[in-house]
Amino acid sequence: MNRTLRRWMDEATHVLVAAGAGLSVAAGYDYGDTRRFAELFPVLHRLGLRARYQLIGLRLPPDLLWGYWSVHVNDIRFGEGPHPVYERLRSLIGARDHYVMTSNVDGLFERNGFDAARVWTPQGDYARYQCETPCTRETWPSKPIIDAALSTYDPERGTVSAIPACPRCGGPVFLNVHKGPEYIGDPYEEHGRRIARWRRDLPPDARLVVLEIGAGLSTPSVIRWPAESVTRSTPGARLVRVNPAHPEVPADLADRALAIPELWKASA
Repeated sequence: MNRTLRRWMDEATHVLVAAGAGLSVAAGYDYGDTRRFAELFPVLHRLGLRARYQLIGLRLPPDLLWGYWSVHVNDIRFGEGPHPVYERLRSLIGARDHYVMTSNVDGLFERNGFDAARVWTPQGDYARYQCETPCTRETWPSKPIIDAALSTYDPERGTVSAIPACPRCGGPVFLNVHKGPEYIGDPYEEHGRRIARWRRDLPPDARLVVLEIGAGLSTPSVIRWPAESVTRSTPGARLVRVNPAHPEVPADLADRALAIPELWKASA
């Protein structure tokens, strides 16, 4: 482990984990993984698609669309087994008072020893779904519709016959994740308020480390810039930026920021 990171963590009393997609990539959930895509989605692979990220926003017939999403969500959100990257991160934080904010919607924090009440996912969670209209602000657990779709999955065609519909209006539904203005973020707002209160109530002698991992430049306003803002606005706070592609830290934070360009070192 980086010596400065170890020293800063030894001195820390509080930790804010700010995690982007790169952390889940390090755990093996890479939307650009062509081998895994071909293994899970042979029909889509034959159609010329090569990675999961190509499915974001792609229009498909409903039976093929939910064939993909049911397999994808079951794999990435409801898969079993521990993930060493997240387990080691939890071990690194130890008993320190901490919160997590993450753009990831895969639930890997709460599935690996983090308290779900201390994890804020402003971009949503694959574990819930919503009306696409939306006709209501209500959202629902997605596992029942994923299980129902998978029970009718035809691997030769890549389709399902159990296509989910809104329990209220009968219209189309989708996972409760931020992909457009229809997104319902209500289930996650209280978690955001908890983090705000936690930051506001930090004791004067708190030594906060903002541990930002895998947050790149595709949507910097979600994790990367807020991590910098928290560091600036908290006296004595330190920023650790773990990112192999974009490890640069702002000049105004240079004396209390650490750039680590190898992602694995955050959990080694």
